[in-house]
Amino acid sequence: MTTLLISSGNGPGECQQAVAHVLARMAQEAAERGVTLDLVCRAGRNGPVSAVAVLSGRCADALATRWQGALLWRCASTLRPRYRRKSWFVQVFRLPDAAGGAAIDPREVEMVAIRAGGPGGQHQNKTSSAIRARWGDYAVVVRDERSQHQNRRLALARLQALADADAAEAQATRDGQAHWLHHQVQRGDPLRTFDGPDFVERGSA
Repeated sequence: MTTLLISSGNGPGECQQAVAHVLARMAQEAAERGVTLDLVCRAGRNGPVSAVAVLSGRCADALATRWQGALLWRCASTLRPRYRRKSWFVQVFRLPDAAGGAAIDPREVEMVAIRAGGPGGQHQNKTSSAIRARWGDYAVVVRDERSQHQNRRLALARLQALADADAAEAQATRDGQAHWLHHQVQRGDPLRTFDGPDFVERGSA
């Protein structure tokens, strides 16, 4: 598993909106590459101030590398229509592997069986083998396996990974490290640039 911190730094509300766009686009790319993406978000007034993302799967590291760095969103502000500034930066940092989050008691996890999604036709899994699991502020949907029992086990593992990643970020905050990271958001030389309210990547086909 790979853990990322997506941060708006000290930026204004438009940077929080940019974080929301990044998370939506990251989720889209993860789905296209078969990567599982789980999130814990720190809510702000205009969107997530930051988020911890846990990526798992064969292409997780490559996807994380694709996002790691400064990201620029060029768009007129919808929060302040007369504001001249149109450049909003956020940063994606890779966090070290972590363990030590609160131990999850399976008896405290709310699990609901749901119909598994996937390709249509005769190959679609029509049984309720997928699992939606919630523990406190953490929630995951697992449809990786055909067996409900296997998906329940995987749900617990992914909830624990979220708890560990969240605990690591909280520990870094106590140690002053996360505070340092949030203040390291670059305001130039972006890794990727996106334009307009639809968050279209510059240079993409």
